[in-house]
Amino acid sequence: MSASTINEDEVAKFSAMAQEWWDPNGKFKPLHKFNPARLAYIRESILSHFELDGIKREPFKKISILDVGCGGGLLCEPMARLGAKITGIDASQKNISIAKAHANETGLKIDYKATTSETLVKSKKQFDIVLNMEVVEHVDNVPLYLKSCADLVKPGGLMFVSTLNRTAKSFALAIVGAEYVLNWLPKGTHDYKKFLTPEEIITMLKRNDMKLKDKAGVTFSPLKDKWRLSRDMSVNYMLLMEKQVLLEK
Repeated sequence: MSASTINEDEVAKFSAMAQEWWDPNGKFKPLHKFNPARLAYIRESILSHFELDGIKREPFKKISILDVGCGGGLLCEPMARLGAKITGIDASQKNISIAKAHANETGLKIDYKATTSETLVKSKKQFDIVLNMEVVEHVDNVPLYLKSCADLVKPGGLMFVSTLNRTAKSFALAIVGAEYVLNWLPKGTHDYKKFLTPEEIITMLKRNDMKLKDKAGVTFSPLKDKWRLSRDMSVNYMLLMEKQVLLEK
């Protein structure tokens, strides 16, 4: 396997669409619709785990967060508004440029870097929270990628993983339906062979001192035209992993 998580074709694909990150009706429209559901899950999980006061204007004031594969900053900016010290990394320099420009327009302080998780590990820096959302299905060398993400979590910290399950249903809905029938996503956005089951991700992260804290599915309601949390993990799902605190011998 390669010693890098970068898939050049995937980086080029998303770089080509970079200008549309903040257009709610553009090529990232499905992600804009998906964002409220995942943001709600992230917010409530962090508040609960760190016993924070959600009534406060900036409840994440003392929390450091890393968003891996941050794209244009759709998760970084809400986290910054909640008071977090947020770092966003992406392998695409175009994505980072767009993210920086938008943060400047909105007056938000976000540390954006054009780099990868395995490169950032070399700095020995760790974070209270690592967001690993809709990225794992686009990288090479998944074991290296997940290990590097786990290495970036402080002991007692959390990692959120969101991706697509490898099932017949996910192929029918996420690829055939979303890309070829409904045209929600550009054709070729996803490669079914790169989809991972929850068990595969959990197993790899357990090898890197992470334990499962929670899991949830995310399903789309056509009648309400919105995404919601669900017990159905057959297509989209999220995992909440906690970094174990290892006792010194």
